[in-house]
Amino acid sequence: MNPQFPIYVVSKGRWDSRLTVKALEKYCIPYHIIVEGAEYDEYAKVIDKDKILICPQKYNDEYDVFWDDDDTRIGPGAARNFAWEHSIEQGFDYHWVMDDNLDAFHRLNKNIKAEVSSGTIFKCMEDFVLRYDNIAIAGPNYYSFCKSTDAVPPFVKNTRIYSCLFIRNDISYRWRGRYNEDTDLSLRVLKDGWATVQFNAFLQGKVTTQRMTGGNHEQFYDKDGTYPKSKMLEDMHPDVAKVVWRFNRWHHHVDYKPFKNNCLKIKSDIILKGEINNYGMRLVEELR
Repeated sequence: MNPQFPIYVVSKGRWDSRLTVKALEKYCIPYHIIVEGAEYDEYAKVIDKDKILICPQKYNDEYDVFWDDDDTRIGPGAARNFAWEHSIEQGFDYHWVMDDNLDAFHRLNKNIKAEVSSGTIFKCMEDFVLRYDNIAIAGPNYYSFCKSTDAVPPFVKNTRIYSCLFIRNDISYRWRGRYNEDTDLSLRVLKDGWATVQFNAFLQGKVTTQRMTGGNHEQFYDKDGTYPKSKMLEDMHPDVAKVVWRFNRWHHHVDYKPFKNNCLKIKSDIILKGEINNYGMRLVEELR
């Protein structure tokens, strides 16, 4: 079972590793990958050309980096905005957008984190979101953030959604900023009363950006460290975000308590039956 809505992978300088693409292809999930024109030939050597989209220059020219400075670096936000508009042009009400360093997806059930073998978990997340009138963004939590020894709820409301996002197309926002765009977008929708849903029942494996070449690593983090990305979020949202020093580097801390009352509003024609639907998924032992 595959997702109903299109998947876009935004990638830069990672035609060799292409972790997210490899995962999606392993599960036979259709996707588009968005790249820069200068890198098209490298990606076209290893990916079906029909899957590759080049981000038009106008999205770079029009992108709001938030800080008014002389820095010409943009980050992935412009390509993400192109994905948004492309999905609308294709007639879709929602779309998925993913980072290019996701190496696997998992189902968490009874404290067992099992890698999936198809796109069914994306259809599950879509169907959950479509029950409600006011979920703007949803997506899976990180694999490393859900320990097998801890009890976690199947989902958490009104927090940041990152790296793998399912976005409602008719909301009035677009990506902005050079850093922490995921958290900024989540905060803007939450401040306007929308809800977000982060799934623990479904997880994404994320290879840390700073551990990989390509992407924004060389462009941002090798040069600047982590302080600018944390400071930008504080400047965007000084009422709920602040820069803190933890684990020998700068981080941002966000207070999500002001949004705890953004309740999920179920659609009037939806009747929840209370029974569990596993969408045909079952736990099987992998033969090695």
